[in-house]
Amino acid sequence: MSVTVTVRLFAGLRERAGSGERRVELPEGARVADVWPRLQLGEEPSGLLYALNKRYAQADSTLDDDDEVAIIPPVSGGAFRLSADPIDADAVIREVSDPRAGGIATFIGTTRVESRGRTVQHLDYEAYGGMAEQVMSEIAEELKRKYDLCEVAITHRIGRVGIGELSVVIAVSAPHRAEALAACRDAIDTLKERVPLWKKEVYEGGEEWIGKGS
Repeated sequence: MSVTVTVRLFAGLRERAGSGERRVELPEGARVADVWPRLQLGEEPSGLLYALNKRYAQADSTLDDDDEVAIIPPVSGGAFRLSADPIDADAVIREVSDPRAGGIATFIGTTRVESRGRTVQHLDYEAYGGMAEQVMSEIAEELKRKYDLCEVAITHRIGRVGIGELSVVIAVSAPHRAEALAACRDAIDTLKERVPLWKKEVYEGGEEWIGKGS
C-alpha cells in the first residue's frame, strides 16, 4: 500500500526543483519528514518549515493519500525582505526598535534621474528570491558579531522603480550611535557586493544592466 501526496515548493526550493509542484508516492504510514528525500534535491537545508494541508505541521506528522505538503524555505521575509511594492521606510525602522538602543541609523537608496551622463527613466531590479533574503540575514549576523548592535532590518525593491522612489532601506539600531552608523554603512556596501540582486538602468533610447557594487 502507498499514499500519493502533492508537494508544494517555494522561492529557492522551487527554483532548485525546476517546478513549484510535484506528486510524490510514499509507503503507507509515511511522515512529513519522508518527503524531502523523495524529491532528490540534495541535502536538506536547515531550518525548513512544513505545512500539511495548509497548516503548519511537525516533521513526524503522518501522511494520508492526496495530502498537500508545503515545504517552506527558512527565510520568507521577516526583517530581510524583497518587495514589489513601494517601501515604507518607517516600517523598516520600527523593525529595529529596541529598548537597549541609543540610536538608529538608516540608509535609504533612491532612484536618481541622471547616471553615467545619461537621463534615467526608471530602474528594474531582479533578485534571486529566497537566496537574496538569506544573504541579507547572513550579513546582519556578521554585522552583529562585528559591532555592538541591537537589530538590523533590510528591505529592497524588485521590479520597476521610478525616479525618486526608494530602492532600498536599511535600519540599524545600537546602544551607541558610532556603532549604528558604522554598521549601516558596512551593510549597504556588503549588500551591493554579495546579495544576488541585479539592476537595469533604463534610459531615453536604451538600457543597461549595471554590474556588481553599483
